[in-house]
Amino acid sequence: MSGTFLAPFLSVRGGKQAVDFYARAFGATEAFRIESPTGDVVARLSIDGAEFWVSDESPAHGNFSPQTLNGSTSRMVLTVEDPATVFDRAVAAGATSIHPVTEQLGYLMGRLADPFGHHWEIVRPLEGQG
Repeated sequence: MSGTFLAPFLSVRGGKQAVDFYARAFGATEAFRIESPTGDVVARLSIDGAEFWVSDESPAHGNFSPQTLNGSTSRMVLTVEDPATVFDRAVAAGATSIHPVTEQLGYLMGRLADPFGHHWEIVRPLEGQG
């Protein structure tokens, strides 16, 4: 792999369940996965080439889930062709709708929370934007 890449790393409670959720909700595929003898998971996932990492939280390493923090310090923005379809699929897979997909600030956009506390904005720029 060459070039510069930036990939978010999400800490969660229940890494195995998170990997399964992201596959069902967003069509994520596993590019890499390791599992400890205790069942903790570290996985690199890809949604149509957009990569991110997921792992069980590890307080010993300063990695806390939104559930432990009672909130998150960031949110994910997933740009797709059909935000409404992706949004509805994620909700059907267990995400919680924060606001439905509507036109906002030059985007077709909806916001949801995944079952692990991370917020996702599912977006598509409107004509002439982004």
